[in-house]
Amino acid sequence: MRLLYFTGFGLLLAAAGFLFKIGFIGIWLLLIALAVVALGIYDLCQGKHSICRNFPVVGHGRYLAELLRPPIRQYYMESDLDGAPLNRRSRSVVYQRAKGQKDTIPFGTQSDVYQPGYEWLGHSLTAINSGDEAEELRVTIGGSQCKQPYSSSILNISAMSFGSLSNRAIEALNGGAKIGDFAHNTGEGGVSPYHLEAGGDLIWQIGTGYFGCREKDGSFSKSAFIDTAAPESVKMIELKLSQGAKPGHGGILPGKKNTPEIAEIRGVEPGTTVHSPAAHTAFDSPTGLLEFIAELREACGGKPTGFKLCLGRPEEFVSICKAIVETRIYPDFIAVDGGEGGTGAAPPEYSNSIGTPLRDGLAFALDCLNGFDLKKDIVVMASGKIITGFDVIRNIALGADVCQSARAMMLALGCIQALECHKNNCPTGVATQDPNLVAGLVVADKEKRVAQYHKETVEAAREIIASMGFSAVSELKREHIFRRVDYTRVSSYEEIYPSMAAGDIVDGSVPAHLEKYFASASANSFLVNASRTPG
Repeated sequence: MRLLYFTGFGLLLAAAGFLFKIGFIGIWLLLIALAVVALGIYDLCQGKHSICRNFPVVGHGRYLAELLRPPIRQYYMESDLDGAPLNRRSRSVVYQRAKGQKDTIPFGTQSDVYQPGYEWLGHSLTAINSGDEAEELRVTIGGSQCKQPYSSSILNISAMSFGSLSNRAIEALNGGAKIGDFAHNTGEGGVSPYHLEAGGDLIWQIGTGYFGCREKDGSFSKSAFIDTAAPESVKMIELKLSQGAKPGHGGILPGKKNTPEIAEIRGVEPGTTVHSPAAHTAFDSPTGLLEFIAELREACGGKPTGFKLCLGRPEEFVSICKAIVETRIYPDFIAVDGGEGGTGAAPPEYSNSIGTPLRDGLAFALDCLNGFDLKKDIVVMASGKIITGFDVIRNIALGADVCQSARAMMLALGCIQALECHKNNCPTGVATQDPNLVAGLVVADKEKRVAQYHKETVEAAREIIASMGFSAVSELKREHIFRRVDYTRVSSYEEIYPSMAAGDIVDGSVPAHLEKYFASASANSFLVNASRTPG
């Protein structure tokens, strides 16, 4: 086989040498022939790629096809309902709304409405005009222990850090939040100047690395926290326990990405590799969590303070509820993230197989809060593939008060779902630190698109509420959303996720599906039937 290739290369070289005599074109053909011969010899001698070793030169066609496969599939092969993590129909809705274009569709739905999993809501014959008697779609966050309550839109920007996104992407998101009067979650990378430039409302997220409020040894710094939380635009504090894309997994900031600018924002030494632990070091129990939240709330002057988590072991959330009852320290909000949540990069096992999906986690968390009669004091946020007004309404009907979206906001910025987030090659300048690519993102244009997408989606939610005959989001219930569970049966969300009345657990009426979690949960420890001990 190799002798055959060498013979072919020799003949090719001889032919090219002959063509050399005919002038300029011959010279170029000779150079090409030499390059092909050199590549073939290299392929025969290298030992890493069997295909190229067995099929010199032509074997590279396999790698070219692999490189072209994602864009060819996205633009030529996928239908409007194919594609992941977001299909073309979902992406198109965001693009159209962000640009102020028509988002109506012709000739009816493309969905198979008899396919298991199809969902819809029940409209009313007493529907009202969306502008009549409809309340402003905002929710006040901040309970009796909060001194600076915040009036939040029902849809905000979910957590994305500077570092995972470019500086211009952060500026455009915050500018959009300023224009549209909604909130922008900083992500766990700290509060950067780009978050503060436009003056949009911020939710400062604090992760296990305590970026922005960190001592040199990686522990929490109260003095640094006070300084970072001081700006007026920082409206809320969110303590991240886990996120849907990689729950229970710490992060690493490689030294080569830890630029002096990033280091200053995060409170670390530039050029060093920084590890974020998988769990917090400032507390190790449900009671400790709440005491830490109380400390943060006091230190920031009484701004709404809460925590975010992706539901993992159910008994741990029950433990938190027990701790709230015992300590009477109420977080102002709890953000529930779904296992379908996205991130710039995560191990496939974590993205695909760890973390409770949003609807299941949200329903469980709300049942616990209602059962312990805590929901009246705590606002619940939901995040995880929330794109359209229906997504917003569906989660509010489950019991959430506020929704957050990250990927939809990225699409509004111009993201094309190239799936290059983890390679620093984002072609739209959104998820990259390459200055040549970032330069293509024009903040003045993109911030308007973010605001426009938000406005149109909230208006769509308002119209849906009116179609149901309601004037307030508080009227939405689980019984109003339906799901086809198989080809012949339809169930409402109330049947799939039976609601729990306020105070049921307090009154001793623990439902069967919560009994085992309730019995094993403790306010003093997250650990249940475990051999290891805290610390």
